[in-house]
Amino acid sequence: AVSASATAAPPRHAAGASHLSLARFDLKGYVIDTSYTLGRNTGNTFQQTYGKSMVQGVPIKGPLVGTKFPPENYVAIPIGHHELYVTWLDPASFAIVDVFVMDFAHRTVYDYAPGSDHPESAGTITVVHRGRSPLP
Repeated sequence: AVSASATAAPPRHAAGASHLSLARFDLKGYVIDTSYTLGRNTGNTFQQTYGKSMVQGVPIKGPLVGTKFPPENYVAIPIGHHELYVTWLDPASFAIVDVFVMDFAHRTVYDYAPGSDHPESAGTITVVHRGRSPLP
């Protein structure tokens, strides 16, 4: 026989949910190299130089060397221990240009660059120069 009564489980909260925050992280002064081994950007390395609100990405290795990209606005939000969620935005329209999840403890990057049917890439990061703000 099956019991007709049911007990609702208490609501579950994500680990660390009480620590949710949208506080922005200042990447000013950071220079980060992203080298891709999977996905759309395989074989490319980009150097990302961060200012107070703008970032400049420059291909320094791979097939895209010589390509010029405009500077973009950025927003960086800590999402975990030594992890940042970084979004690049077109300064005129605020359209998303690129999105990164960077894990500095494991030196990994996941990248989503809209504009194709396979916009994702993954690889490694190297901090070439640290800014004034310590990584979260």
